[in-house]
Amino acid sequence: MAPIDITYNDDVGFLTNQDRDWKDWIFQLLLLAKDKINKKNNLELSINFVDEKHSNEINKKYRGKDRPTDVISFAIEDGEELIDFSSFESDPDFYEDIGDLFMCPDVIERHSKEYGTGWDREFGYTLVHGFLHLNGFDHIEPIEAKEMFKIQGQVLEEYGLPLYSNQLDEGRGK
Repeated sequence: MAPIDITYNDDVGFLTNQDRDWKDWIFQLLLLAKDKINKKNNLELSINFVDEKHSNEINKKYRGKDRPTDVISFAIEDGEELIDFSSFESDPDFYEDIGDLFMCPDVIERHSKEYGTGWDREFGYTLVHGFLHLNGFDHIEPIEAKEMFKIQGQVLEEYGLPLYSNQLDEGRGK
């Protein structure tokens, strides 16, 4: 059994792109992120690739923002009282469901051009960013942001994606 079980819903045909094995690329990047945050349990999540219209609808309904976005995270545990899953660490059949990501490849592509990051780095950034949100990380408070962006930057750097010099502390770096 894999340490991360990902269910895909691809409304835009993203995974049919023959440039690479996207499922393996995503799995390897998330496995690195899982290790970086010392998550011991097996994890399950869904990744949904959606168009800009659907992204806009979700963003408006759940975040009150009337525009499409690159990623929206719906964590299973999103509150003050988190469940302690550590007692399941030795059970190889247990999978902790961390939630759902809704990713919009068109917005990610636009961001890759706006920020000058390139597709791979921007997609990786967005994926890891959403994954960290599913695992309880946030960037509302400056100290939380510094921790989240540091982890995010380390994961991307170790995966071989180019970074800005100050990304480890400041997110995208621009």
